[in-house]
Amino acid sequence: MPSDIELDKKYYEHIIRNLNSREVTMEDIAEIVIFLEKDYVHGLDQTLAIHAINKVLHKREAQNAIMTGIELDILAEKGLLSSPMQRIMQTDESTYGIDENLAITLASLYGSVSVTNYGYVDKLKHGVLGKLNDKSTGKINVFLDDLVGAIAAAACGWLAHNESKVAEYFATGHLD
Repeated sequence: MPSDIELDKKYYEHIIRNLNSREVTMEDIAEIVIFLEKDYVHGLDQTLAIHAINKVLHKREAQNAIMTGIELDILAEKGLLSSPMQRIMQTDESTYGIDENLAITLASLYGSVSVTNYGYVDKLKHGVLGKLNDKSTGKINVFLDDLVGAIAAAACGWLAHNESKVAEYFATGHLD
């Protein structure tokens, strides 16, 4: 049986593959983090933003939420869900809300900073979120758009709760 560390690595790699296959890169998510935090973490760069994102993507609770949501999007895209779920996912029914609830749960792992950032970025559809929310592409991203926003928001929370590590990065250029 694999160790927790081995599972975390396996899940992380699975998530990265799924994000990339759905045309979401770490740089896309980092751009959202920088957009959200530029006024609070002066000098925030892509390296530090990606480091914070990686911290989120290695947390088991976050991994579970992300894998669940992406898997549901993929199954819906393939038409493999039963009715009425298939219709709900294909139409991205406005009152469904489970996608937002899953994203809020992910964001809440990193406190109120993350939850408020998630709500803000979800409303704006900044960066790659606008592309993911575009229904004309034929892709089903019911969960993915919210989860990507939540990953970025959670990374903002990680930055807020790790000020000493952020300060050390700015002083030395090194990350743990």
